Amino acid sequence: MQKKKDNITTLKPVKPCPICEKKSMQKFHPFCSNRCANIDLNRWLSGAYVIAGDDKQDDNIELEQ
Repeated sequence: MQKKKDNITTLKPVKPCPICEKKSMQKFHPFCSNRCANIDLNRWLSGAYVIAGDDKQDDNIELEQ
């Protein structure tokens, strides 16, 4: 018989926090704290981080009437 492995939690590797470079914590991965996670969220919400899109896609959209 095989044992069930339902209670196993895989841990994420410890990496430097992208905000302050301290070691990341499992609870806030990839950040070291809730503070750094909130700083990152604020940067996304305020537009400091932008994901570039393909402008050509917008030119090909036709409006249906």
